[in-house]
Amino acid sequence: MIHEILPVGMLQCNCSIFGDEATREAIVIDPGDEIESILEVLQRHGLTVKAIVITHAHIDHIGGAQKMKRATGAPVYMNAADQELHQRLDLQAAWLGMPVPETGGIDVAARDGDTLVVGATEIHVMHTPGHTQGSICLWIPSEAKLVAGDTLFSR
Repeated sequence: MIHEILPVGMLQCNCSIFGDEATREAIVIDPGDEIESILEVLQRHGLTVKAIVITHAHIDHIGGAQKMKRATGAPVYMNAADQELHQRLDLQAAWLGMPVPETGGIDVAARDGDTLVVGATEIHVMHTPGHTQGSICLWIPSEAKLVAGDTLFSR
C-alpha cells in the first residue's frame, strides 16, 4: 500500500494519502489545505480518490475538503457529531485570522464500526470522542497503522 503524509496549512495538519498499488484506488484523510500538493501526490502515483475522510471538523483538517471533492468527485466522510463544528468554520477562521474556506455538505456520515475498502485493504472507522465530539480514528489492520487525527498527540 502506498502511504504518503503531507503536513498542510498554517497549522501543519497531517494529511494522509493511502493508495492501493493494484487498483490505484485511494483515500485522502484530512485535506486541510494545499490541495494542489495533495493532487500532485495522487497524480504521481496514478491514484483515483474513492473517499475523502475528515477525522474531525477543526478547520486545519477540513478546510480543503470541498476543493478536494470538486477536484476528484469523491464523497466526503465525517462523523455527524461534528456537524455543529463544521457549520462554524467561519468562527474557526476568525480565531486564526485566516480566510473562511469553501464549505459544503458532508456526503456520508462516518460511524463507529464502518469499514471503507480501498483496493483489497479494509479501513475501520472508530469513533473516539474527546478532541471533538465527533473525532474518529481510522484503523488499517493489514498495515498495522492507526490514523488518529488529533485524538493522540506526540508526548
